[in-house]
Amino acid sequence: MVQRSDRVSTVGSANPSPPGKAVPELAGGWPLIGHLPEFLKDPVSMLKRGWHEQGELFRFRLGPREAVLFTGPEAHDFYFRAPENQLDAKAVYQFTVPIFGRGVAYDASPELMAEQLGFLYPVLREAAMQKFASIMFDEASRFADDLGEAGEIDLPHAMNELTVKIASRCLIGQEVRDQVDTGFAEAYHDLQNGINTLGFFLPRLPTPAHRIRDRARLKVAELFGRVMNERRANGRKPEDFMQTLMDARYKDGRALSNDEVTGILLTVLFAGQHTSAVLATWTALELLSAPAYLAQVRDEMQEVYSGQGTMSLASLKQQVALEHAVRECERLHPPLILLIRKVLEPVCYAGYKVPAGTLAMVSPAVSHRLSHIFADPEKFDPQRYAPPASEDKQHHYTLIGFGGGKHRCMGKHFAYLQLKAIWTVLLDRFDFELDAEVPAPNYGSWVTGPQEPCRLRYRRRPSTGMFQ
Repeated sequence: MVQRSDRVSTVGSANPSPPGKAVPELAGGWPLIGHLPEFLKDPVSMLKRGWHEQGELFRFRLGPREAVLFTGPEAHDFYFRAPENQLDAKAVYQFTVPIFGRGVAYDASPELMAEQLGFLYPVLREAAMQKFASIMFDEASRFADDLGEAGEIDLPHAMNELTVKIASRCLIGQEVRDQVDTGFAEAYHDLQNGINTLGFFLPRLPTPAHRIRDRARLKVAELFGRVMNERRANGRKPEDFMQTLMDARYKDGRALSNDEVTGILLTVLFAGQHTSAVLATWTALELLSAPAYLAQVRDEMQEVYSGQGTMSLASLKQQVALEHAVRECERLHPPLILLIRKVLEPVCYAGYKVPAGTLAMVSPAVSHRLSHIFADPEKFDPQRYAPPASEDKQHHYTLIGFGGGKHRCMGKHFAYLQLKAIWTVLLDRFDFELDAEVPAPNYGSWVTGPQEPCRLRYRRRPSTGMFQ
């Protein structure tokens, strides 16, 4: 593997054309289409090949687009600290605009986006998380009750269904949660399907999936708007994020429009649900493939919950073994295999110049399996997060499954709590068995879950559980 000792970084330089050598190119590109066929077949294998051949910085082509991958904690530090006038997310994530809407998230100015994200902070404070823990426990318990005594579940579908219910109730409001089974879940699923590889490059192309996406966006906006108008009419002000946004004011004193509220709610819901559903799926698959560690998780559950009969934020925080398993699944199976920025001004890293117009990328799927960072990196080993190893503490950007810098996912701790609550309840109620070996990743989806079919058999445990 290539290692570099000549690391010199330039971040935020006023020099419009910093000096530097050309970034080394990955071998094997084709005329006109570059590395696109190999990327579409297995992007992670291709990017791993680039790391082994060229080290922490290399370039490749996806059709007409030039891309550069930054790999490793030091390269991540440069990438995430770069100012937005050099490495810009907004220019890349325009494919989200038809989903989230105009004037919010990546369709807003950086200043306005920062204001909108600021409205979210109260929702993620300790007091709110106390309430969310109870909601997570309640929704997971209802889900478990509906499963009956024994059967088989489509694991990705089941985790998507459950996390939609939890996230909609926690992050939007009870009225929307009440309509999950009567239209909202279907519309939300159609919005999720609007995030695809073709849509990344041509988000407004009138494909069948995009037309369905646009109809679903109108349906969700109508549902949310009806809830907001009913609240204003009857004077109800529930303590939820929808109401927080309805009552919020920008710095100039302006209230948010219904469509802005809808867009911010969808942004938060996607952040708090879609990746969580995928990570919940991988967590189950890996735990069931590691029976010795699963036994440790069950022992910890008994120790934490013996005699309590319910769940709280404090009890979830005590479940260190389960959290380490979730973090290990974040390492092995990051829901987003690529994070992307557009280079607006040339930047220089490690003596190499990355020109304007390039797509700058980091890949959690590659960086999380570097052998000089993680011991036996292909192995599922949650103990690597416990002292004395503490492998994730080696650098601020050792794990980047939830991004980094200004665009780090604010809902990371919400996601951890949600996954721990779900699997604490389900492992207390049921014994599960994999229908087959752990499936390979499905790289055809923007958020990378397992290939289907992916099913679990289950049987209810004797009624000696902690919560029964």
